[in-house]
Amino acid sequence: MKQGNARSPLIATPADVLESVFGYTEFRHNQAAIIEHLLSGKDAIVLMPTGGGKSLCYQVPALCLPGVTIVVSPLIALMKDQVDALVLSGVKAAFLNSTQSSGEQGAILQQLRRNELKLLYVAPERLVGGEVQFLSFLKEIKVSLFAIDEAHCISQWGHDFRPEYRVLSQLKQQFPSIPIIALTATADTLTRKDIIEQLRVTDYQVFENSFNRPNIYYYIKPKKGYYDVLVDYLEEHKEDSGIIYCLSRAATESLATDLQADGYSAAAYHAGLDKSIRDERQDLFLKDDIKIMVATVAFGMGINKSNVRFVVHADLPKNIEGYYQETGRAGRDGLHSEAILFYGAGDVMKLKGFAQVENNPEQTQILLKKLDQMVQLCETRGCRRKYLLTYFGEQAPDYCGSCDNCLSKPELQDSTIIAQKILSTVYRLNQGFGMRYVVDIMKGSNSEKIREEHKKLSVYGVGKDKPKEEWLHYVKELLHYGYLQQSEGEYPVLKLAEKSNAVLFKAEKVYLSAPVQVVIAKEPEIYQQHAYEKELFEELKQLRNRIAHEENVPAYLIFSDSTLLDLATYLPLVKTDLPKITGFGAYKTERYGMPFLEKVQDYCIERKIPTRIDLKKTPRARKISAPRERASDTKRISYDMFRSGKSVKEIAEERQLSLTTVETHLSHYITIGDLDVEELVAADKRELIEAAANQFGRLGLKQIKDHLPEEISYGEIRMTIAALNGRDA
Repeated sequence: MKQGNARSPLIATPADVLESVFGYTEFRHNQAAIIEHLLSGKDAIVLMPTGGGKSLCYQVPALCLPGVTIVVSPLIALMKDQVDALVLSGVKAAFLNSTQSSGEQGAILQQLRRNELKLLYVAPERLVGGEVQFLSFLKEIKVSLFAIDEAHCISQWGHDFRPEYRVLSQLKQQFPSIPIIALTATADTLTRKDIIEQLRVTDYQVFENSFNRPNIYYYIKPKKGYYDVLVDYLEEHKEDSGIIYCLSRAATESLATDLQADGYSAAAYHAGLDKSIRDERQDLFLKDDIKIMVATVAFGMGINKSNVRFVVHADLPKNIEGYYQETGRAGRDGLHSEAILFYGAGDVMKLKGFAQVENNPEQTQILLKKLDQMVQLCETRGCRRKYLLTYFGEQAPDYCGSCDNCLSKPELQDSTIIAQKILSTVYRLNQGFGMRYVVDIMKGSNSEKIREEHKKLSVYGVGKDKPKEEWLHYVKELLHYGYLQQSEGEYPVLKLAEKSNAVLFKAEKVYLSAPVQVVIAKEPEIYQQHAYEKELFEELKQLRNRIAHEENVPAYLIFSDSTLLDLATYLPLVKTDLPKITGFGAYKTERYGMPFLEKVQDYCIERKIPTRIDLKKTPRARKISAPRERASDTKRISYDMFRSGKSVKEIAEERQLSLTTVETHLSHYITIGDLDVEELVAADKRELIEAAANQFGRLGLKQIKDHLPEEISYGEIRMTIAALNGRDA
């Protein structure tokens, strides 16, 4: 056990700091217990979901204790974001990193010597790795607390291991009496154990919060033809901020280009871009000048943008930890947000290749197992929220009311003939092939991978009446209900379960659910205990954006959307009422209170609306409300107009859409076979496009375009590739 720590004298109480600095009247979850534990001089390991209030767990004690708190943070962007937020709340905070000149760094060190800073953010290598002088410097000043953010980076079992974090094990040796708080939003049991061992903490307590993010709705949709679905979704969320994650740098560039061509405010972000470009795009996104960031996982870690309303995964994440952390960047303000993942088997095969670690079979097996658990999340028939929470060791009910599976429980239908066709095909193939090959046999595929002897089987072509994706759905249904089994290994094959005998030989009936297309909310309702003034809410957003641009900081650092929503709900009319509004600490009330108060006053006077501040109470738990279905199918309108004889240009002009959007609509119908590409793209152009697609792949439209004659448009490329995809389906 480490030596006992005498409790340091406090310069403020946690409750006072919470209200006067941060503008909150109550701690959430177990924040109060964590803070009390640290103030008693003991160490804490904190497992708390993104958006759960991790930062307050060390920022509040930092302002209660007399010295400086050293925060170890993995990314420069995270440091700057946190420091900007603290400074806007009147806190003396700074960071030290490689972007600063020696003069700037020297000035910060002088502030530390004079005990003028309450929080200092540093990278792990700056703190201890080779920076012996800095470590010695810290011994000369009053350090009250060490906070290690993104602590899973210290563990080789974590999904984002960083070797430089290993050096943090020196902290307990050098500063045995200073408490450490390690915080993470994503850590399974093995990773948690490793964090504790690496940091060498002994007199510690693990504080674990629920990983549930009730305001995030989870949807998993088919990958095939996903761009049309994505564009339809974005069309309904043009004023919202969102992140779209892709697996590769090329995919981010291609998708961002396509979205820009369709009129969306989007930009790509990945590690291959110059730092100046990355910084500029990140800054524009944080300030709401770019609405959509199309990014690799290089973007977002620690970015505390509270008003991200949706996170889309265009490609399958490698593991559940990464998926959970990335989806957690939506809805940090607690308002309704959505996580949408487009899932296809092709991504699984690609990621299995990436999981191979040379000369390290143990690590390979860990990565493959994590990928398999990610696939199971995508294919589960049960509640997705329950699956996520169970993964992190937390119990959950079978129904959440806010994931696609819970929102669209399909009715079971008599599917005996469908089941018999699938089971017979597995039997005729001697139970030796995977599900996609089984379905290819049923579809009568002419692919070169189909063995000649299998084309002579009685089951060859028995499933031509249904699309490939529908048959795959029914195969997964039979797996789910125990009529089929899958072997282990990298290339699993289908096996008949004992239960299948009665279906094949005794005509026992089988009841399965038909594929369901889940419709995502068009205008998800924001839950408030009381009605809010929507027009005022938008006016307050505009005021916030103007102030943010004047001060050159992200808008959400001025006030979060939830603070503006409170203003638009409770309508405070006098300055003394502002502290009752969430987010109005003493400093922000003085600095920004009057402009926002005047906006509310003008709105209420003009409409003769009284204040509702007397309704302001501690918010209750958010109710679950199912999203409303969309009213129309915009793709179908374009298709019908084209069938009536109108050209793409005429449709675009008449519907006031871009040419690209109309071409994308028609591409959907080319893929599913309702339109012939010959009606839209000349044969000589198609030949050139197909050759380029075979050479460079079908995802990188820009690369294909760069190697084609100038007269061939993006739309013609997109429609030709749609035809190729439909042909392969």
